[in-house]
Amino acid sequence: QVQLVESGGGSVQAGGSLRLSCVASGLPRNTYCLAWFRQAPGKEREFVTSIDGRGNTAYKDNVKGRFTATKDLARNALDLQMNNLKPEDTAMYYCAADFSTLRGYCYDLNTWGQGTQVTVSS
Repeated sequence: QVQLVESGGGSVQAGGSLRLSCVASGLPRNTYCLAWFRQAPGKEREFVTSIDGRGNTAYKDNVKGRFTATKDLARNALDLQMNNLKPEDTAMYYCAADFSTLRGYCYDLNTWGQGTQVTVSS
């Protein structure tokens, strides 16, 4: 059974930093896609970043230069270093994974974690 566990959320002031981690267990293969999404109250869930099985990364435009995603194969984890946080970054952050393709493409993010809350005050 695949399980994703997020951690690292918290409350910070604008301009501060947090480092989120998503640790995956019960992996059916060693190539996979991991991604972060977020959802603020009253808003739709939105894509933040992803890394596929070949190490290709993608970022939402408004986090580029501030957020850095790193896949740690030794820990089966996707870490998200978030710098220069802004109030609009406040959201529940969810980790998601796609294990459905041999090459680890980000096609079907059908496995989700429970979320970790990030709150940025001004």
